[in-house]
Amino acid sequence: MNPYGGRMEEISDSETAFAHRAGNLFKVLYGIQWSESEGGVNATARYVELSRRLYNAMAPYASSNPREAFINYRDLDIGSNESDKTDFEDAKEYGAKYFRNNFIRLAGVKAKIDPEYFFKNEQSIPPLPSH
Repeated sequence: MNPYGGRMEEISDSETAFAHRAGNLFKVLYGIQWSESEGGVNATARYVELSRRLYNAMAPYASSNPREAFINYRDLDIGSNESDKTDFEDAKEYGAKYFRNNFIRLAGVKAKIDPEYFFKNEQSIPPLPSH
């Protein structure tokens, strides 16, 4: 858990790409690490299930409507695109959870800096489509 608050709340959500400021007490990272030898054939299924149970148990204490996430703390459950494909509407869905109202502005920056969308992953910001 990383504490938030204090002077961080004095910076407007729109001043930087990072919008999770006022009203947030902590950032939480859930991490589980294992090797197949630790749990036998079903180790992956077992540990993924344990991580989902922890995630669900913490849900009442986390942001909601929408459930938000800190960029670089990947959370594919909040939405994603298939590898090498990008649907801007899908990106808006998870983008709002990572960047709140900054997503469209950041997609505009992406259109200027990386119009060919070379740098991407399942949850990256795509270039803002031109109309």
